[in-house]
Amino acid sequence: MKKLFLFFLLTVTLTATNLKIASYNVENLFDMKNDGSEYEQYQPNRYNWTRQNYQKKLLNISEVICDINADIIGLQEIENDNVLKELQRSLLKVGCSYKYRAITHKKKSAIQVAVLSKLPIVSSKEIIVSRKLKYRPILEVKYLIENKSLFIYVNHWTSKHSAESARVYSAKALKKRLLTLEKETDYILLGDFNSDYNEYKHFKKQFNDTHGIVGINHILNTIFNEKLVKEKQMKYSQFLHYNTWLELANFQRWSHNFYGQKQALDSILLPATMFDGKGVDYINDSFKVFKPAYLFHKKGYINRWQYKYDRHLGKGYSDHLPIVANFSTKPYIFDKNRDKVLNGNISNLYNKVLNSSIYLKEAKVIFKSKYHAIIKQHKNGRAIFVYGAGDLEFGKSYDLVIYKRKIYEGLHEIVEYSIEYSYGKVNINPYYFKGKLDFKNRILENEVLKNIEGIYKNNRFYIDKNSYPIFFKNRSLKPKNGTFLKLKRVQVGYHNRLELVVWE
Repeated sequence: MKKLFLFFLLTVTLTATNLKIASYNVENLFDMKNDGSEYEQYQPNRYNWTRQNYQKKLLNISEVICDINADIIGLQEIENDNVLKELQRSLLKVGCSYKYRAITHKKKSAIQVAVLSKLPIVSSKEIIVSRKLKYRPILEVKYLIENKSLFIYVNHWTSKHSAESARVYSAKALKKRLLTLEKETDYILLGDFNSDYNEYKHFKKQFNDTHGIVGINHILNTIFNEKLVKEKQMKYSQFLHYNTWLELANFQRWSHNFYGQKQALDSILLPATMFDGKGVDYINDSFKVFKPAYLFHKKGYINRWQYKYDRHLGKGYSDHLPIVANFSTKPYIFDKNRDKVLNGNISNLYNKVLNSSIYLKEAKVIFKSKYHAIIKQHKNGRAIFVYGAGDLEFGKSYDLVIYKRKIYEGLHEIVEYSIEYSYGKVNINPYYFKGKLDFKNRILENEVLKNIEGIYKNNRFYIDKNSYPIFFKNRSLKPKNGTFLKLKRVQVGYHNRLELVVWE
């Protein structure tokens, strides 16, 4: 019987159809024809928007698409079908063939959404969100995968500079269409939603004209009971969607970097049918951001299409990074280890190997920079660094589930977690370290000291008769030798040795 089962499993694997599906906002891919709807800086032969620069932009975007090598790719910010045709021809020049295409055709709109595909398209249609110019249509494309329908929906919602009600409007139009599909229909929602995966937690007050309702989270239901939906919660009986960003560590969840503000504006959202073992299913943990070195500047910023001093420079790609996920007719396999959560404490996170996720109760945020934090549960317990802690607030207490921890240059740090409960503000003064500074004792790692005084000299900090290595995260804070310093909060960090780390 066991041999028969293994033979069946091998047969399914060998005959399975695998699909790579991607989404990419290509940033204003305009042609050289003056249609009257172009953005001003893309008017032909003005601002150095020449045929040569247009061809260069086509070639650069083609390079990215070819390197992704997706079977189906949704595109945003394509001017019109003529540009899409020229992109197909440009792709052939770099050795990639995308025979099939579909695009929206909203009149007077400067940009459209589109699909390029290696697979035959059965049909395509536009979902009209509104006749108003600021609302872009949603593109629906239908495929047949092993005789079962698969629908792809390409979105490009209104900019984050507009009120949330505009994105709610698009979400409602999409939801209305999805609810007309048969119960077990396979579909994938992708594109530039101009919304972070957890937008409901931090969208700006000036754009909140919906009483806290967020399109991607509350209308498309990527949250349930105010928590982000997990794979195991997906059921036919509920209109829920799983956001694949949740498979990456917190600090990796971004595809757009606006002046240092990293956001996950592009998403791939999946319904219950992508996890049911029928038709096309999602391949677990296959979601990723496509980020080869050439898509970045040396300083780490995205190598977008460059426009300076009112001129196109003929260099760069897009201000977004592509996102990719894999699918198969082989049934979805749930990762049971990820779902295994044990009650624990911060000391467990200093073990060599984490065999399960750890539930931390009442972890207090005793330090916070813009993106990072240090948490501590008990006054005499251990502290630990949290990398990419944008949604943790200084002075608050949380119940957290810790999924991943890494050791960077010897420093233990949390890199993936979820917030299970927030207790609000607490008194954190008792949680600062007040004992003897003994740098031979690694247990001091990640402790936070408050209001310490001493003399800085030659990269060491002298307190009374003792001195300690000290490092300033911001070089501009580094003082001259002999300077007397009063430091408000200092981390005991580790970089090949224990050291004091000054953040502010």
